[in-house]
Amino acid sequence: MTQHDPVGPGTPAAPGSPGTPGSPGTPGSPADLGSPAGRYRMLRLVRGFEELALGLVRSGEITGGIHPYIGQEAVAVGVCAALRPRDRITSTHRGHGHVLAKGADPGRLLAELLGRTGGLNKGRGGSMHAADFSLGVLGANGMVGAGGAIAVGAAWSARQAGEDRVAVAFFGDGALNQGVLLESFNLAAMWRLPVLFVCEDNGYATTLPAATAVAGSATGRAAAFGIPAAEVDGMDTEAVRAAAAEAVERAAAGGGPGFLRCRTYRFEGHHTMERLMKLRYRTPEEVADWRALDPLPRAAALLPPGLAGQLDASVRQQLDAAREFALASELPSPAGALDHLYADGRRPRAGYGG
Repeated sequence: MTQHDPVGPGTPAAPGSPGTPGSPGTPGSPADLGSPAGRYRMLRLVRGFEELALGLVRSGEITGGIHPYIGQEAVAVGVCAALRPRDRITSTHRGHGHVLAKGADPGRLLAELLGRTGGLNKGRGGSMHAADFSLGVLGANGMVGAGGAIAVGAAWSARQAGEDRVAVAFFGDGALNQGVLLESFNLAAMWRLPVLFVCEDNGYATTLPAATAVAGSATGRAAAFGIPAAEVDGMDTEAVRAAAAEAVERAAAGGGPGFLRCRTYRFEGHHTMERLMKLRYRTPEEVADWRALDPLPRAAALLPPGLAGQLDASVRQQLDAAREFALASELPSPAGALDHLYADGRRPRAGYGG
């Protein structure tokens, strides 16, 4: 099976268990997504994290803004619920949900957004480049579609090393016309690599409606390369998990790459700057219709009465601790501005004679 073993219906994870760090700022661990309760808790954690981050953007603590993931949580949680701890993911500029769902500590991720030394990458990656290799998070990415090539490389590398790992590339509908992504489809299909391509189709490439920019269809892109493709309700965590589990299991068994088009929606703007720019490209009615499909109430409906409230309270405590840790973390010293600018400790490949 590709999913984690269930912890028992309706059982919230105890503090300190995987996916629920006992103290903020500690290394992450594979998220507990093996039960409806664990998946609901992660949905709430991602939503609460993004709301917390939005508040820190407005207060000026987070500079440069963020790309909120609010509304799309079911995709990250559903897909990561189908992965094994050893599997890897690549993310996007809208990547906080993916990083958290793979098990990253929210305190360290928040510190990364704040540019603090306690961050996942010592504050040098920020919102769009957070990574945690120990959890198989190969990085968020500010280049549209670029994660596809990294995931293909990771899958090829794992095969060469004889490792049983699947790589997942998340990307938005705006990446469907990017050459690097289409080249990634081609190589993955030719080499039958264990890669799952996940298109988070939220209907817009920034402010451009996808329907006016994408000829054909998302699944048609994959089908052209002989990659099995499926469409799924990206607002339904359980539907995403089931579809991802099937694709991951097939890839792990040597069946080659797969493709999921998850129809979803971002409730906030493309970027926090939108509020200042006062852009108007979606009608209030459209946003309201999608909000009625919010994945959190749908996931809560699967839990025993009262459990969702208990999990909500647990998440609030965790995020309060994360905020305290992140804001207390030190700012980097200007004296180290050039640190990590160039690679060090490099070793030549075997057989290199130069």
